[in-house]
Amino acid sequence: MSVQADDFDVGAEIIALSAGRTDIGAVVTFTGLVRDMAGGKPISDMELEHYPGMTEKALEKIEAEANARWDLQASRIIHRYGKLTPGAQIVLVATASPHRGDAFEAAEFIMDFLKSRAPFWKKEGTADGGKWVDARDADEDALNRWS
Repeated sequence: MSVQADDFDVGAEIIALSAGRTDIGAVVTFTGLVRDMAGGKPISDMELEHYPGMTEKALEKIEAEANARWDLQASRIIHRYGKLTPGAQIVLVATASPHRGDAFEAAEFIMDFLKSRAPFWKKEGTADGGKWVDARDADEDALNRWS
């Protein structure tokens, strides 16, 4: 698990996750990117803020919960912070399991919790200035299915 300003290499992360492992039958990844539009309006950038220490603990808890619920051999979460431009990578979730079902479900679970419970704050840069992003009902609905 990493919270970092620097970009990441998805391919290198997959290799590192599965290197030397013969007990892994599936690796599922999700990579979130900065869009150039939000709410029908163009955005120039997205700024992500977090509380160091608290954020890492929250991500560790999410990852531990996924590992407890599904048969995972390995997992990796990377979440960036700072000012990012459209097309930039924001988040990587990778899960590795003997079987694809566990890997897919665990990755989706982790993303649903990251969207709703991870302590990140996002501000979109627009022609009208910066606008903080509010939580979406759809993200909360997605999270509720794991209860």
